[in-house]
Amino acid sequence: MSSTTPFTAHSTLTPYGWDEDWADAFAPYAAEGLLPGRVVRVDRGQCDVVTSDGTLRADTAFVTPQDPLRVVCTGDWVAVEPDGTPRYVRTYLPRRTAFVRSTSSKRSEGQILAANVDHAIVAVSLAAELDLARIERFLALAWESGAQPLVVLTKADLVPDPVTLAHLVQDVETAAPGVTVLSVSAEHGEGLDVLAAVVSGGTAVLLGQSGAGKSTLANALLGEDVMDVQAIRDVDGKGRHTTTTRNLLAMPGGGVLIDTPGLRGVGLWDAGTGVGQVFAEIEELGRDCRFHDCAHESEPGCAVLAAIDSGELPERRLESYRKLMRENQRIVAKTDARLRAEIRKEWKRRGAIGKAAMEAKRGRVR
Repeated sequence: MSSTTPFTAHSTLTPYGWDEDWADAFAPYAAEGLLPGRVVRVDRGQCDVVTSDGTLRADTAFVTPQDPLRVVCTGDWVAVEPDGTPRYVRTYLPRRTAFVRSTSSKRSEGQILAANVDHAIVAVSLAAELDLARIERFLALAWESGAQPLVVLTKADLVPDPVTLAHLVQDVETAAPGVTVLSVSAEHGEGLDVLAAVVSGGTAVLLGQSGAGKSTLANALLGEDVMDVQAIRDVDGKGRHTTTTRNLLAMPGGGVLIDTPGLRGVGLWDAGTGVGQVFAEIEELGRDCRFHDCAHESEPGCAVLAAIDSGELPERRLESYRKLMRENQRIVAKTDARLRAEIRKEWKRRGAIGKAAMEAKRGRVR
């Protein structure tokens, strides 16, 4: 056996995020003669894994649990067989972070998009009108994943007036407390140096709708035309899917980038904490409400409603908060019987209050 540690023995993986903590987690598998590697692409039950022996094609048949959140995904660190035809991934190491959304199926399963991500870049095109509610939705999932969100307003060259651009950035900052908002033009190279500096040295996942300019942005960060780029429709700023799989690639300035397909549907998946972080000011105001379980609808002594009346809180923010909280509650309730019972109890309570108020009103009319 070599006297080198698992970390130094696989230092060629350092550009992909390999460090001493990953080496310690991998130690039991190293003793079995397995190779560490990072998954750079997954498709049809197989994956490409970058290892100290090069990039290998491996089968994931040994890691096929019933839980769709536990399948091998791009960004995972795995233990792979050193030889064999085919090679197999034996397991993946515990994830530090995981970006998960709900599927569009009626079963409401979770779908993992990327693992072990440090920065979640939400790409938003300035070629179309800003959809702040959609940005808030992406940010909720990003916060819930454990990664640090970052909003990048692409195609800034389409907004030549600096005052208008500054107002757009400010609008997004209002909807994204605690999140850095950058405007960039991959076409002209503006703002890319700042973005590259922010995400260097870690793993960044690139998220956004089709037509958000993700592939162009990815090419700019990678320093080469790795991703195909398609023209968007002039009518609504939307585009077709350019990226069809999630790919992990090393950036020349350090760090790695995971590009994802354009996401038409972005359903929440047990993202209550993430929603709370997106709407941190509402959560903070809620602590001053008279009732600890205040729904911020019509309760007396509601600090949130008072903030809306005073103009301190935009009504749009509260409406978006309510919508995402209701959606998340529905998703969680489908897999949590106790929560379903609590929701039914709360519905009955509110129904009784409404009925009592209606009867009191009728009594006054008589």
